[in-house]
Amino acid sequence: MSLDHPAVARAVVRELGASRIREVANVGIGRDDVLPFWFGEPDQVTPGFIRDAAKAALDDGDTFYTHNYGIPPLREAIAKYLSALHQPLDASRVAVTSSGVSALMVLAQMIISPGDRVVAVTPLWPNVSEIPKILGAEVVRVSLQFGQTWELDLQQLLDALTPDTRAVLLNSPNNPTGWVMPRVQQEAVLAHCRRHGIWIVADDVYERLVYNENSNENSNEQSSEQAEAHPCAPSFLDIADADDRVISSNSFSKSWLMTGWRLGWLVAPPALMTDIGKLIEYNTSCAPGFVQRAGVVAIERGDEIIDNTVARYRQARDYLYESLNALPGITAPRPKGAMYLFFRVDGVSDSLALCKQLVRDAGLGLAPGNAFGAEGEGYVRWCFASSLERLEDGVQRLQRFLSA
Repeated sequence: MSLDHPAVARAVVRELGASRIREVANVGIGRDDVLPFWFGEPDQVTPGFIRDAAKAALDDGDTFYTHNYGIPPLREAIAKYLSALHQPLDASRVAVTSSGVSALMVLAQMIISPGDRVVAVTPLWPNVSEIPKILGAEVVRVSLQFGQTWELDLQQLLDALTPDTRAVLLNSPNNPTGWVMPRVQQEAVLAHCRRHGIWIVADDVYERLVYNENSNENSNEQSSEQAEAHPCAPSFLDIADADDRVISSNSFSKSWLMTGWRLGWLVAPPALMTDIGKLIEYNTSCAPGFVQRAGVVAIERGDEIIDNTVARYRQARDYLYESLNALPGITAPRPKGAMYLFFRVDGVSDSLALCKQLVRDAGLGLAPGNAFGAEGEGYVRWCFASSLERLEDGVQRLQRFLSA
């Protein structure tokens, strides 16, 4: 057999890092005594009225292809929902995708070419930072600063956004740190990117999961009553013009407890929409119709879910924050948003090995900090989208492990 032409993937694909979160989870496969907090997933099933909508759509025979951009009722519902949170937004700028990750891939394929320079604010969920590499781009990382909370050195980011930069990747509220980008920083970044023609890619999947009282800094056109009814993190959609080089990706996974449904969307400038339709066609063609029907119901009736979820997660966050900081050798900054505590463990230089050991010896499943980049080494991510009882059990397991 000749080995002159080995059957291997492209070099950039071979060089991608495999998910270290999955690597840890694989250690616990088949064990029913492990408490899993490694994935960004709630411990609650999708509410019944959303599941019922999907069942009804299936019973009605909704099993055929739909429009590349999504069914009109869902696009209209998303536009109405976003208009209440941010500025008025036309449904023609909304494209439905088969998951938030698919939205990120489509928008990256839209604007990123081999050799492009892309800046990412990190630590960051690896799917976001690795997608540009698949397309042959160089990713430059600007790390958040560790302290009482995670914070961004704005000048450091602006210095990294040189005129030859193609795009900046921003996830706020952030996975894994819970950092929330303040409005004043968004305004500075938008002005800078306008001057240099840099694309802003905003991963807004956690925008409804905010806990500090001052996170809701919406546009001046929105009334205080609207802001109170629809709290969210500051967003570039609040301040960007329709034709700005700003693209927002989002998902039904987190706010509506729909992780397994694989339904998302993106918002883009009008000039991109025709080409976005082509890319959706060549990636997935369309999201399943019956899943989209469930998405319509989730959007229209989902505020009750989000309000309950935020209240539940705030209580879980506060409990876990106090409990972890009471343990020796652990420093846990207080997250302002999302659904994670990203905490430092003194003396740890290999968080992947630590998390594997926690699974084997303590039955506790956490995500290693180095899964989110080299700047995450020495840290561990704990998803607190869980009941207090499960969190308490997990803290006790960690305490016994650390004291052994």
